Amino acid sequence: MTRPDPNALAQKLARSPFRARFQLGARENAMIDRHGQERIAGHAGDFIRNRLAPAEPYRDGRQTPMRGHPVFIAQHATATCCRGCLASWHGIPAGRALDIEQQRYIRDVLMNWILQQHTPQPAADITADPQRPLF
Repeated sequence: MTRPDPNALAQKLARSPFRARFQLGARENAMIDRHGQERIAGHAGDFIRNRLAPAEPYRDGRQTPMRGHPVFIAQHATATCCRGCLASWHGIPAGRALDIEQQRYIRDVLMNWILQQHTPQPAADITADPQRPLF
């Protein structure tokens, strides 16, 4: 598989008002901080393998939630959310199972976007006593 130039892909995605509106929120950034990049990349691999890799994914076009995990948001931002978007934006044809190289490419696109968007969250002050004095 010939991989598209990542910079050209990023510019193309940025010109799409729909794709450009996706951003990681505080909750997703905190999830990345809590679990780490390797675990999030593992989640991405699992989602790709289970939801995108089959030749005809269950509920294709509706299988990726719009929120709830940094990978889901990244999938919509990078047009890797369904087989139709993979075909249109990345040139990966629908109707046949994704091979390992294609799955790795999708994971790399997702993680590149996530790492560019990630803003580490300040650590919570666990030394502060949340209990107010009663009197």
